[in-house]
Amino acid sequence: MLEANTEEDRRKYPRLNVPILYREASFFSRREPVINIGLGGIRVYSDEELKIGKRLELELFLPDKTSLVCTSRVVWQKLLPEGAVAKYEIGFEFLGMSPDALRCLAKVLDFQQPVE
Repeated sequence: MLEANTEEDRRKYPRLNVPILYREASFFSRREPVINIGLGGIRVYSDEELKIGKRLELELFLPDKTSLVCTSRVVWQKLLPEGAVAKYEIGFEFLGMSPDALRCLAKVLDFQQPVE
């Protein structure tokens, strides 16, 4: 079952277009670009259908050549039309990230607010 939730007003943090790549951290896979990112999550393209609620460890590769790992959860998935860049568009919510990783991501996203 596919669910979509694209209501911008439900986001706690704004999303930005930043040249960040990601991959599932549990195994070696190809790095893929993030469509957009915020402190609360990311939106990506994927050819793999993922179950809503599935938890994944994601590794994010930042523009400064560093990376960070975070726990995430699939919150929505949209089937894309045939001929699109991928089969699905997927929204991940960040569930867990170390304080240092969160500060690093906030710096990349240019947020100047203190992170608790």
